[in-house]
Amino acid sequence: MSKTAKLILEDGTEIVGKTFGYERSNAGEVVFNTAMVGYPESLTDPSYKGQILVLTYPLIGNYGLPVYSETGGIPNFFESDKIHISGLIISDYSFNYSHWNAIKSLADWLKENKIPALYDVDCRALTKRIREKGAMLGKIEFADHPIDFWDPNKDNLVNMVSIKEKVVYGTGEHKILLVDCGVKANIIRSLLKLNTTIIRVPWDYDFTKEEYDGLFISNGPGDPVQCESPINNLKVVLTEDRPIFGICLGNQLLALASGAKTYKLKYGHRGYNQPVLEVGTNRAYITTQNHGFAVDESSLSEEWEPYFINLNDNSNEGLKHKNKPICSVQFHPEASGGPTDTEFLFDNFIDEVKKWKQK
Repeated sequence: MSKTAKLILEDGTEIVGKTFGYERSNAGEVVFNTAMVGYPESLTDPSYKGQILVLTYPLIGNYGLPVYSETGGIPNFFESDKIHISGLIISDYSFNYSHWNAIKSLADWLKENKIPALYDVDCRALTKRIREKGAMLGKIEFADHPIDFWDPNKDNLVNMVSIKEKVVYGTGEHKILLVDCGVKANIIRSLLKLNTTIIRVPWDYDFTKEEYDGLFISNGPGDPVQCESPINNLKVVLTEDRPIFGICLGNQLLALASGAKTYKLKYGHRGYNQPVLEVGTNRAYITTQNHGFAVDESSLSEEWEPYFINLNDNSNEGLKHKNKPICSVQFHPEASGGPTDTEFLFDNFIDEVKKWKQK
């Protein structure tokens, strides 16, 4: 019989669930994701660092976990080499999994990585509470192990998830400097398809004197104002005209470097079905998103303009420089397992790199 534990929210709400992960209390920020598939990718996404993830799809665990393998130093089926969430909350757990590539259950994987998880929770009611109250601190607490709440946004989460030393991938023609603020593996995979050499550097690396053809600022967790080092480095390179592309946190860092401001969203955008509109066109795209902060468009300088907007709440979903090949998006064009509607943005970035090299 499964042991029980409580999910306790900072507003006093207590929800009892059955445990299927590691039996240890843990705390973080409670957020939800609406995806139907992709829990191996979501749990290993560095952008979820410090968060207790609520999956709204009713059945989780039915296809187990694939074997961990790498190609050229990049994970094949995961977004990084470890789980980054603080805890997992689901409605119904499938104890029997079936998939040609599965070697273990979700429960075994969570236990190996010491991540607590609860099932038999009304995730619909929990999601509605988060929608009403906004993202809240929470903790999965076992009766014999009481703990305090922890606000991950007060810590430098990017420093926790970024690599510590430079790594190079590929031998392609176009040299891309990738600032790792918590980069997802599929971003690297997407770039390597386009005849590139990827130079991946830590988040606080001084890239202002590096030689490269294009600069890429990755996704990552937490409050962007914590990332003083890359913001200051970006201020330097923004005076040049080399191509720059940013995703998610990269969008916010570009904004801050340009003098704009960011703010915390009420509950964030997390899921595989967020509609965005390309500004100045009638083109809309369905995107995957995972962020708790956004750019304040009213604070943009005259040199910048919005690239995309969110069709649910009209928040900013991307920026473009009016005169330079510099842009960024708040969503994930590299989304795995999808949708891939905006994957063309990687091609656009490399096209700008080619034009810059021909000058």
